[in-house]
Amino acid sequence: MIGVSFYGNNIYMNPIYSVKPVSRVGNVDGVSSGRVLPDSIRVDEGAGVSGPKECKTCERRKYKDGSDESDVSYQTPTHIDPGRSASAVMSHELEHVANARQEGMKDNKELISASVSLKIGVCPECGRTYVAGGETNTVIKTTYDDNNPYDKGRKTVEGSFLSGMNVDYQA
Repeated sequence: MIGVSFYGNNIYMNPIYSVKPVSRVGNVDGVSSGRVLPDSIRVDEGAGVSGPKECKTCERRKYKDGSDESDVSYQTPTHIDPGRSASAVMSHELEHVANARQEGMKDNKELISASVSLKIGVCPECGRTYVAGGETNTVIKTTYDDNNPYDKGRKTVEGSFLSGMNVDYQA
């Protein structure tokens, strides 16, 4: 899995490692293969190894966006297959990044950074790993035009809210 970070106009790709739980050594068609099979893979008689099965907990899991951005996906609770949860959640979080980049291109705004982190979960019923959610953090700086008297006044008022918030006392 890859995490994506944006700083200014640069894009950084960071690996995110995930480990799938395993519980048994494979014994396919009566032959001990020595392979390790995750719990989510079932062995059918005569058919060999089949695809992942979805437990009841995984079938009922739904994703919903918690932000106030109305133009991104998952505004209503939606089921995502655990096998494609990483790409679906990352795609959703990149929609938030695209919105932040648009906001940063507006007058008197500058996108400083945008980073995406994915949260990994393990199903308590079947032990399958999945992406449980994601979070996008953005920093957008408001710039001021010193030639505009309204921006000067806004800068003064906003500065008065911040004064005294960080005080370093020397003994």
